[in-house]
Amino acid sequence: MVLHGFSSALVPPPQGPASAAVSAGRLVFVAAQPPYGAGAEPGGDAAGQARRALEAVAHQLRATGLGLDSVAELTVYLTDPAALVAVDEACREHLAEPYPARTVVGAAWLPGGALLQIAAVAVRY
Repeated sequence: MVLHGFSSALVPPPQGPASAAVSAGRLVFVAAQPPYGAGAEPGGDAAGQARRALEAVAHQLRATGLGLDSVAELTVYLTDPAALVAVDEACREHLAEPYPARTVVGAAWLPGGALLQIAAVAVRY
């Protein structure tokens, strides 16, 4: 199997030796996306950060030729469990039923003071 790395020019590149997204056969793995917009610091409330993180996931998927409708699984990293309500709202705005499977992970710290990050696994059909 050959891995192909992808990265959208619309969101900041990952730090360190990592790819923003990797295609492996029919699967596309999108690294946890912070809620940065055009290089800005995360800032704002959890709802705005959740929307921006999902938009960053969408940008990375578009770089691989896919969209949010191909997401099979989301992993959400939260510094505050109360932010899950905002993530739920953003998911309802950006995703359609059947919703992807989701794992929520508590995080003590995220880069740049972000309240959350969202990673995804998508499938090419």
